[in-house]
Amino acid sequence: MVYKRVFTLFFCVVLLLVLFSGCVNEKTRYEALPDDAVKVTPENDVFPPVLHSREWMQPVPMSGPINTAGAEDSPFVTPDGSRFFFFFTPDVDVPPEEQLMDGVTGIWWSKNVDGVWSEPERVVLSRLPALDGAPFVQGNILWFASARVGNYGDIDFYTAEYRNGGWRDWENAGKQLNQDYDVGELHITGDGGTMYCGKTSENGSKDLWVLHKTSEGWSEPVKLPFPVNTDEYDEDQPFVTVDERELWFTGESRLGYPGPAVFRCNKTQDGSWGEPEEVLSNFAGEPTLDEQGNLYFVHHFFTADMKMVEADIYVAYNV
Repeated sequence: MVYKRVFTLFFCVVLLLVLFSGCVNEKTRYEALPDDAVKVTPENDVFPPVLHSREWMQPVPMSGPINTAGAEDSPFVTPDGSRFFFFFTPDVDVPPEEQLMDGVTGIWWSKNVDGVWSEPERVVLSRLPALDGAPFVQGNILWFASARVGNYGDIDFYTAEYRNGGWRDWENAGKQLNQDYDVGELHITGDGGTMYCGKTSENGSKDLWVLHKTSEGWSEPVKLPFPVNTDEYDEDQPFVTVDERELWFTGESRLGYPGPAVFRCNKTQDGSWGEPEEVLSNFAGEPTLDEQGNLYFVHHFFTADMKMVEADIYVAYNV
């Protein structure tokens, strides 16, 4: 969610200037953190995540070297739990045009080796400056959103393929998705035939939409009906389990908690999606699950006066 700031045409001007200003500084994530960065812990979290289900253990910060005093966001775990992707920026107060030049803001990934997450590596997806985020991975194909020169809009979706030890052949996902449909954060089912995405409706609200693969690309987005989408709340950032029996998304809390919350809809006998269940509250969002049912999500840390400090990836293990 940190990634999804509003970009304007000013960004494009800044980006063009950057192309003539020299190379981006290469730093580690830790070197890029502000000198006054403070790591928030569960013990001093003003708004800790609240779990409303007995299907999972109490959520905890993800183990290993994933979380820092910066902002880890937009998580995605592969179904087998072996690879983990996320967006990172060292300082949530820095504007996008400065993130572009910090050498670390973007997509990072880690591998699970014998139950231990490796030190994350940055995923390089452009030879020119770009701001990349919202990763989704299917097999060896990475889908990601990017603000860069040559886009159809401010932020377009791209794909890249993992081969020969790196993410290569990055390319724009095309005019249909990025201009005609203007899709937001997305998830594609395991068979590749159905895409769920967040998308702005005519009334300005965020809703969940579904598209189907066709010989020409993708069918026109169709908004999911009530009770998934509502007139009162925003629904965004979908995730579908491997068996396609559960649809997860981020929305505004319907139980009175501050900030976003994580919801789940179960598929009914007639194939429709049932009533959303608020599973996690208190600045929780962007759910992603592995095949074991372990629930990963981003948790934003806020002060009592509602200033965001940083963000971490949390996990609620399936019981």
